[in-house]
Amino acid sequence: MPLPQALPFPLSHRFLLLLCFSSTLAAAARGMPSTMVSAAPPNLFPGPSPDALALLAFKSTVGDPSGALASWNDSLPFCSWRGVACGRRHRQRVVALGLRGLGLAGPVPPPLANLTFLRHLHLGENTFRGRIPPELGRLFRLQYLNLSLNSITGEIPTNLSHCTNLRTLSLRSNEIEGKIPGWVGSLPQLSILALTYNRLTGPIPPSLANLSTSLRGLGLFGNDLVGNIPVELGRMANLQLLDVGFNRLSGRVPPSVYNLSSLTVLIVAANQLSGTLPPDIGQALPRLQSLLFYKNLFHGPIPSSFPNATELRQLELGENQFGGAIPPNLGGLPHLSVLVLQRNRLEGGEVDDWAFLTSLTNCSHLRVLQLDVNNIRGTLPTSVANMSTELEVLSMGFNNLSGRIPPGIGNLISLTALDAEVCQLSGDIPETVGSLRALRKLVLDGNNLSGQIPTALGNLTLLTDLLLNFNELRGSIPTSFEHLSALQLLDLSYNQLSGNIPREVVGLSSLSLYLNLSHNSLSGSLPAEVGSLKNLVELDVSENRLSGEIPSSVGECQVLQYLHMQGNLFQGTIPPSLNSRALMVMDLSRNNLSGPIPKFLAGMQLQFLNLSFNSFQGQVPSEGVFRNLSSISIAGNRGLCGGDPVLKLPDCPVLQTPRSRRRHMPKALVTVVVAVPALCVALITLCYLFGKRCWKHHPSHKSSPPAASPFDHYEKVSYGELLKATDGFSPENVLGVGSFGSVYKGVLGPEEKAVAVKVLDLGRHGASKSFTAECQALRNVRHRNLAKVLTSCSGIDFKGDDFKAMVFEFMENGSLEEWLHPGTTGSSD
Repeated sequence: MPLPQALPFPLSHRFLLLLCFSSTLAAAARGMPSTMVSAAPPNLFPGPSPDALALLAFKSTVGDPSGALASWNDSLPFCSWRGVACGRRHRQRVVALGLRGLGLAGPVPPPLANLTFLRHLHLGENTFRGRIPPELGRLFRLQYLNLSLNSITGEIPTNLSHCTNLRTLSLRSNEIEGKIPGWVGSLPQLSILALTYNRLTGPIPPSLANLSTSLRGLGLFGNDLVGNIPVELGRMANLQLLDVGFNRLSGRVPPSVYNLSSLTVLIVAANQLSGTLPPDIGQALPRLQSLLFYKNLFHGPIPSSFPNATELRQLELGENQFGGAIPPNLGGLPHLSVLVLQRNRLEGGEVDDWAFLTSLTNCSHLRVLQLDVNNIRGTLPTSVANMSTELEVLSMGFNNLSGRIPPGIGNLISLTALDAEVCQLSGDIPETVGSLRALRKLVLDGNNLSGQIPTALGNLTLLTDLLLNFNELRGSIPTSFEHLSALQLLDLSYNQLSGNIPREVVGLSSLSLYLNLSHNSLSGSLPAEVGSLKNLVELDVSENRLSGEIPSSVGECQVLQYLHMQGNLFQGTIPPSLNSRALMVMDLSRNNLSGPIPKFLAGMQLQFLNLSFNSFQGQVPSEGVFRNLSSISIAGNRGLCGGDPVLKLPDCPVLQTPRSRRRHMPKALVTVVVAVPALCVALITLCYLFGKRCWKHHPSHKSSPPAASPFDHYEKVSYGELLKATDGFSPENVLGVGSFGSVYKGVLGPEEKAVAVKVLDLGRHGASKSFTAECQALRNVRHRNLAKVLTSCSGIDFKGDDFKAMVFEFMENGSLEEWLHPGTTGSSD
């Protein structure tokens, strides 16, 4: 079960960051012309303006796939071109160029440096690439430079240090490398420095403290900075935003930083910082609106002085080592919107550790409350139902939380996520949960919840994740789940659910992560609608009482990687449709499946295959996953043979060449197939010559009756009976091959008598004569070592072709050939 994650950075403070920056930008823009709307002045120069030439050079250099600069032509004065603003005093000089978000591409053009009166340059949210042109250092009047949200690389050029009038330098969300240059601290008017989301390395330069009176916002979030937070930053008396989160900073936050009373946003999240929070932090930072310290190594108690920072909206201390009790006076923060305390060591020591929840009912704007993965004990208070109706996230899992889920939980109509997994909650799931129409995640697994799954859960049409596994839920799966059209993940495993799997559930085509119904008492067949789960990654219906055949529609789950069906009563064969290259794990063990193991399994990308304890038979493939003993299990299938030698299975009976078959045929059949025909031909020849001689001298030769068939006194057998006796003349029943046909082992008649059936290949020249000759010979020859002839068949098969066969008594040991030629089967000694 996945642990809950910390609140993402953009949700945490992007709005506050923008708010702080925008207010500073407004101050920085004072005294500038009304950009992008100034009237076009008359052309006072007899020739082309140098600024117009610079703009045309810019246009010729950049890529403009959307035609955003189409107005840059001679039909309009250049001061009326899109994004261009000229000055009021110098009416033919460009003072502002704002081309934000126009889809422009290519390197930043150096001709921009020819706009020497430029004070405001905004090229953000395009696809500019390459390095920042060092020529921009010639723009000594520049006050605002924004190249954010591009693909700019390289280091920050030293020449920008000549832009001593810069008030805002925003290079955020690029791929800029190298260190933060120390000369930035020599830009005396710099108010905003935004370098977030780059690839900057090295320490934070202490020289930034030289901007002690001008700097309002310092954004270094999301780089690869190392070392300590400089103590000198505590001298920035006017600093309102300090964001050094998501770097590799270590050590402690300097006490001087906690004394920056002007701070409204302080972010040090996701570093390796340690230490404790000062007990008087609320008094020391009275203007604080957002404090993000999550994902560090802070320890100690959570100070109870936070309510003194009455403007505090966002307090995120998760994923640290804070201990002790949660201050019960946090409810005194009237503007609190986000409280994240998850993954700490918080506990109380009192019987009712959850009493603080009652105080939080005073926070009428609370939207996010994350308390999961702590050691908070006690009963969930019913006052949770009185929390803010603006509450969107309530996460309490992995605590020693007991009691019932209050029915009043349905009052929290804005909830999008309710998480109370791995606690000790008991009782029924309230029907009122079905009133939370905005709910997207309902995670209640790992509790002691009982009763039936409420049918009202079918009202949660926005639900994407539903986890009720590892409880004691009974009854059937509600068919109302068919309305959960946004559901991506459903886990009802390890309960006591019974009845059939509703086709409405397996027909939810939105399921894409996994469907887990394992370890219940579900019965019936797996509905064919399972084929609707075309985007499902994992299907687990193991350890139930499901029966019938595996539906071939499972093969329509095109991206299925994990298939678990073990421990059921499935029967039949593995459907050919399961031949999916996406499947990595397939477990069909402990069922009643039969037939051969399909060869296509060897051609799949399987990493694990379990077919054990079924009734599979026949040859095991020896390629693919079957080569790795640790990746397969086929134990408990008594009819298997062959495969890789490492499996140590018996050899399979295989079809052999005529010569090798004669070497390995039973001795009795060697006699019948090889020796008898030769002997018969010799005897028939002698009999013919002797009979002809006698016939010439016998007085009654003129009135001899017609010769009877050699098998007139035997019971006749039909082609159909021989077909059935030999299992359709199966190759597995072949005992040997002679010159004029093949010999099959069979079981004939209701007595199930073991016989050897010699089928003549009438397509071979001389086969019919051989049949007649053998019949004549066997009619007259008698010997105790000769296979006893039982009957014959002479007719047509089901295709209308001639068919001739002889049926012998099957002899396990002994033959005429062995009697006549004892040296051929014995030792050569």
